[in-house]
Amino acid sequence: MRAEQLKGARKLLVPELLLLPEGPKRGQAVLVEGRKFRAVGPASELIAAHPDLHPVRLDGHLIMPGFVDAHHHLTQSFGKAQSFGQPSEIFKTIWEPLEHALDEESAYVSAKLASLEALRGGFTTVADAGTRAPVDVAVVAKGTEETGIRCVLSKVVSDGKGGPEHLGRWEAHPLIHPSLAIPVPEDASAEIIKRTADLCREADAVFQIHVNEHLASVERSLKSVGRRPVEYLRHLGALGPHTLGSHATLLTPGEMRMLADSGAAISYNPVASAWKGNAVAHATMLAAMGVRFGTGTDGTRGDGFRLVDAAETAQRLAYGMASGDSSCGAGRMWLEHATSLSADALGLGKVTGEIAVGKAADFLVVDVNVPELTPSWDLEWELVRLSNRDQITAVVVDGKLRLWEGWPLDWDGPALVARAAKVGPEVVARAKLQRVEPR
Repeated sequence: MRAEQLKGARKLLVPELLLLPEGPKRGQAVLVEGRKFRAVGPASELIAAHPDLHPVRLDGHLIMPGFVDAHHHLTQSFGKAQSFGQPSEIFKTIWEPLEHALDEESAYVSAKLASLEALRGGFTTVADAGTRAPVDVAVVAKGTEETGIRCVLSKVVSDGKGGPEHLGRWEAHPLIHPSLAIPVPEDASAEIIKRTADLCREADAVFQIHVNEHLASVERSLKSVGRRPVEYLRHLGALGPHTLGSHATLLTPGEMRMLADSGAAISYNPVASAWKGNAVAHATMLAAMGVRFGTGTDGTRGDGFRLVDAAETAQRLAYGMASGDSSCGAGRMWLEHATSLSADALGLGKVTGEIAVGKAADFLVVDVNVPELTPSWDLEWELVRLSNRDQITAVVVDGKLRLWEGWPLDWDGPALVARAAKVGPEVVARAKLQRVEPR
């Protein structure tokens, strides 16, 4: 297989295996025309129907949907290694000082670096939850555009300003999907929270907000407004199908019911729980109750296969072992919640997340002819438990080859890494981070 075979406006791809919504199948092919999948079906039928195209046979490879990161902070990439071993609520001691130290140049480099890492890890879509950096979010958009990743791009509107303009600014962009964010409910007045949620509902955009992440924030909410965060959003009329609550690790049964009844979605961020959280979201319970959720990195590490492994493992350790649940949803559940259901949580269910006719051609070409998957008995479980990003041969977003064997072909990835190695430490020095040094 050569990179050139995945270029061009029309491609008839015949992989060894194709990961479809109903599971992996052999003997299938996909026709990519422009930015979308135009046909999916038996290889013999598609080859016969398109005699003008030379079939690109991808023996030993799987085509699967790209991972969808439902919660990221693209302008925090210089500080993720500063978060190790720190107490919870590190946004006060690490993230806010770090982002406030960014200028347009360093914010752009951070966003592009995070986007490259995400692509290398198999993510074709990331949802940025909004930056506190004193910059125009256009610099974040520039970083994602240049890497070619799909981005749900938020603007923080805690002051109530700029929401309609941001939603309109990116309305027709093929890869940038505008979103509005309020970092936490206590960041804005009740009126602004309600107005922001209404703006997103009217624009069919996602309203992003961190909820029920840390015990301290839940207690502050109870003391200030007499309600827990999710309950408070429902009280304001801000909890609905366009609401994406991030983390939601500390939910009561009643709050789970509120999420299910409202149609709101959450981002389950298992690595964030392991690194810096108070708890693990009860994702298998949310699934059983019909709560929509995707999986997110929270900017911890951009590796899709490690994320799905962490998602299942966290459920097993936090809940499955105590209840004797040896499957914890099984492989398919975690792949779906990292692809199609993650896209749904971001309001992009009609755009991406699965290999289907009319959807964007956002996909991975994965080498399955490796020792880790030999012999293969249950590919979906094996992708969750055994696979890694080294197996990703190619990443295609919106029909265009963006990465080949871990690096871009049309721009200088190593040069960006070298640039970030210089800029990042300068930002961290300016930020004067307040770290608790482990002993």
